[in-house]
Amino acid sequence: MRSISIDQCLAFPIRILLPFLLFLTACQGQERVDPPKVQVDPTAVIPQDFDPFFAETQAINSTLGPNSITRNIIEDKNGNIWLATWEGILRYSDSTFTNFTNKAGLRKFHAFAVLEASNGDLWFGTIGAGVYRYDGESFTNFTTKDGILNDRVTNLSEDSSGNIWIGSEGGISRYDGESFTNFTMEQGLPANDVNSIIEDKNGLFWIGTRGQACTWDGKNFQLITNDEGDSFSNVRSIIEDSQGNIWLGGNAGLWRYDGNSWVNFTKTFVGYVYEDSKGDIWTSSGFGNNWAITRYTGTSLSLEQIKSTELSVYEGMYFGILEDSQGYMWFGKLDGIYRFDGENFEDFK
Repeated sequence: MRSISIDQCLAFPIRILLPFLLFLTACQGQERVDPPKVQVDPTAVIPQDFDPFFAETQAINSTLGPNSITRNIIEDKNGNIWLATWEGILRYSDSTFTNFTNKAGLRKFHAFAVLEASNGDLWFGTIGAGVYRYDGESFTNFTTKDGILNDRVTNLSEDSSGNIWIGSEGGISRYDGESFTNFTMEQGLPANDVNSIIEDKNGLFWIGTRGQACTWDGKNFQLITNDEGDSFSNVRSIIEDSQGNIWLGGNAGLWRYDGNSWVNFTKTFVGYVYEDSKGDIWTSSGFGNNWAITRYTGTSLSLEQIKSTELSVYEGMYFGILEDSQGYMWFGKLDGIYRFDGENFEDFK
């Protein structure tokens, strides 16, 4: 692992500009897109530390938001909004966006996941550069050299014991503060490409993969099936709501498990699931070019009582969702970040 001071200015090697065509599709999912075909000059020397999807900018502080894919969004305990974007790691505070990838001299890879741990540390997953831990002063980079399974990190979570769970395209790595314990198909995972991990209130882990979804009880992995015995494939998002219900979003749509039975709310692909402070469930969903943010409301969110409202239909994909401490809703899109005040969207362009 290597630590980089936030105030340290690093000299970067001259990056070689490669012409390429980035064509985004929504083929059975939203977050990761198959790499485009890159035409490379056979005489050019390609740096090993190169990410063709990284949307490089020179900005450090700006009143303007990102113009690239914003994959995930959180608010930390101090009220700062952190964004995992194709431009790197950004923070929104006091009406200013700060690009920490540029400010701290981090490796130029696009960020995919962000987590605030219970001790206040911030964790960021990147596609190609592993994970970064930020303690408020400096960043520490963990890669396969330090023990994680894969440097393409897609999701992060923390369990009740303070362990950090790192889902990647190579399996799951659990960090206990000193070392990594890894889980792959050899240990019983249904697939090594992991989309989502949570621990529920009973200590059971729920895991969504590009293959099938499963649970882990500390010893064994078990496939999740609905009341008809069907498994869930390509589950992108799993949450436990304030009532203890488990929600799954993925290829099979939106499902809820109350501990006894499953209820299906939509069969449209769902990429992200989020519960707000009122107990409403928000999703980003769609196929092809038509995507929508949908809010499900109801006193008990039962199938009979629930009301579904599509707030916005957009040509392109939606990603992460956040309700901040001021009551604003934030949405990540293909072209940046949007904030919703209950009536209007602000795009920070």
